[in-house]
Amino acid sequence: MDRMMEHTTQRMTIEGYSSDGAGVARLDGAVVFVKGAVRGETCQVYLDKVGRSAVWGHVTAVEVASSSRLEPDCPYYERCGGCCYRHMTYAEELEAKRQRVEDALHRIGGVDLPVPPVLGAVHPERYRNKAQFPVAPGPRIGFYQKRTHAVTDVEDCLLQSEAAGRLRTTTRNWMAQFHIPAYQERSGKGLVRHVYVRTNRKGQSLYCLLVNGEKVPHLNELVGALRAAEPGLVGVVLGINEKRNNVILGDRYRTLWGQDYLDDTLCGLTFRLSVPSFYQVNPEQTEVLYGKAAEFAALTGGETVLDLYCGIGTIGLTLAGKAGMVIGAEVVPEAVEDAWQNARRNGVSNARFLCGDAGQAARQLAEEGIRPDVVCVDPPRKGLSEDVVDTVAAMAPRRVVYVSCDPATLARDLARFAERGYTAQKVTAVDLFPRTAHVETVVSLVRKTPDDYIHVKLDLDDLNLTAPEAKATYSEIKKYVLEKFGLKVSSLYIAQVKEKYGIIERENYNKSKKENAVVPQCPKRKKDAIVDALRHFKMIK
Repeated sequence: MDRMMEHTTQRMTIEGYSSDGAGVARLDGAVVFVKGAVRGETCQVYLDKVGRSAVWGHVTAVEVASSSRLEPDCPYYERCGGCCYRHMTYAEELEAKRQRVEDALHRIGGVDLPVPPVLGAVHPERYRNKAQFPVAPGPRIGFYQKRTHAVTDVEDCLLQSEAAGRLRTTTRNWMAQFHIPAYQERSGKGLVRHVYVRTNRKGQSLYCLLVNGEKVPHLNELVGALRAAEPGLVGVVLGINEKRNNVILGDRYRTLWGQDYLDDTLCGLTFRLSVPSFYQVNPEQTEVLYGKAAEFAALTGGETVLDLYCGIGTIGLTLAGKAGMVIGAEVVPEAVEDAWQNARRNGVSNARFLCGDAGQAARQLAEEGIRPDVVCVDPPRKGLSEDVVDTVAAMAPRRVVYVSCDPATLARDLARFAERGYTAQKVTAVDLFPRTAHVETVVSLVRKTPDDYIHVKLDLDDLNLTAPEAKATYSEIKKYVLEKFGLKVSSLYIAQVKEKYGIIERENYNKSKKENAVVPQCPKRKKDAIVDALRHFKMIK
C-alpha cells in the first residue's frame, strides 16, 4: 500500500480479529489491524501506520454497528494495556478466541481438528487473585499502557479484587504523604517499583511492596495504614530488587507483619502460596482447565504420569488421585520444595518431585527403569524447545497432555510432535483471562502404534552383501548417532534417509500396509545425524 495513505481515513468492513483482539480488514490488498472494531461492522478507520506488509489503524466512526458492540464499562479502557475486548459482548469475545486457536492449529500446526466453543467464565469480572501494579513518579500506581512502560494511574480495575484496589490506593496515599520516591527505569533511581497483592477464596490478602533498596522510611506507618484499609490482610512483605531491569519480583524478602504466605484451595486440594509462587490467577477457570487435562489424560488408576513444568505441583497433585504415580519436574528449587510441602499437606503419597529440566528428568527416570505412560506439559508462553519435544517423544508415553497459554507456539509444537509419531486427538480452549487477549488450550496427543505405520519384512536370501546397505547394520547406525549426537533415531528414519541417497529399501519397510496410514517423516536434525553416520560407515560419500 502507498505510504501516502498514512494518516488518512478510509471506509472498510471488519472481517475478523487478530491475536490481540484488533479487528481485521483489507484495503487495496493489504491487511489492516483496526483497534476498537467488531467483526461485521463497516467503519471509518484512521490509518495510524502504513507498513510494508500490514497497516494499523483505529475506528473513528461506526457506520454499520454490530449487534455485539458494547459501550466499554471501564474509564481506563483506551489508556490501559490490559483489556482488549470490552467494546464487545463476552460471547463475541469467546468466538474470537475460538477462531484464534483454530486458525493457529490449522495454519501453523497442520492440525485439522475443529475447536469447539471456548469454555467461558461464569464470572468474567473480579476473577484475578493476583495484582501487580507498576509504580511511577506522581505517584502513579496502575498499569502500563499498551506496548509502553508509561503507567496509567488506575483507581479500580474490574479484573482485580476490590481488596487489591484498596491496598493500592493506601500505598499511593502513603507515598504522597511521606514523599516516598517511585523507581525510575531510565535512571535507576527512586525506591518503590511495584505493589503486589495476592488474594484467596477466603477473602484474605497478602501484600508485598517491591523496592529498589534495603532501607525504606516510614514502613510502620505503611503497615498500619494497610491493616486499617483491608480487614482481610494477613501479611505484609517487603521484596528487594536492586537490579537495573524490568523484572517485577525481588530476589530476597522480609516479612514486616503477619505471615508471608496464603493458603488457597483448588480442585479440593490446599496449596500454600508465597509471593514468588506460580499459581494460576483465575481459580474457578483453572478448575475447568485442570478438569479437561484430567479428562484428556484418561487415567485408569495404575499409570505413571510425568508432569513437566510442574511449578508448585498443582496439575500433578490434582491428577494423583487417578494415577498410580505422579512425578513432577521443575527447574526452580523453591517451587520443587513447595510442591513437596503441598503433597504432604494434602496427604498425597504417590507423588514425587525432581529439580531439573525435561532432559534431566528423563535421564533419571531411565536410570530408575521408569517409563511414563502419560506426560503432561504446561510450558511458559514460548512453548517447548525442540529438544524437549525430542525428549518427550523418546520416552514414548502413550499419551501427551499439552496445556498451553499461547496458540501459536502450541501449534508449532504440535507439528513437531507429529514428526515424531504423535497425533493431536482432542482440543479444548478455556478462557482463564476474560476481557484480555489471552486464552488457554488443552490438547490430547496419542502415540501411533507400530501397526499404524510400519511392517518390516526381510528376506535374507535377497540381500546383496556387497551393497552399501550391508556395510553397517541399523543397530550400528543407531549406536553411532546416539553416542556422537545424543539422539535416538528409528529404523524407519534410517530407511528414509538411505532411500534418499539411493540405498534402496524395500517398499514395505517405509510404507504401511494399512490404507491411508500416516508415515512420520525424519526431522532435519536427525536426518543430518544419520547422514553423518552413513558417511562414517562409507555407505555414501
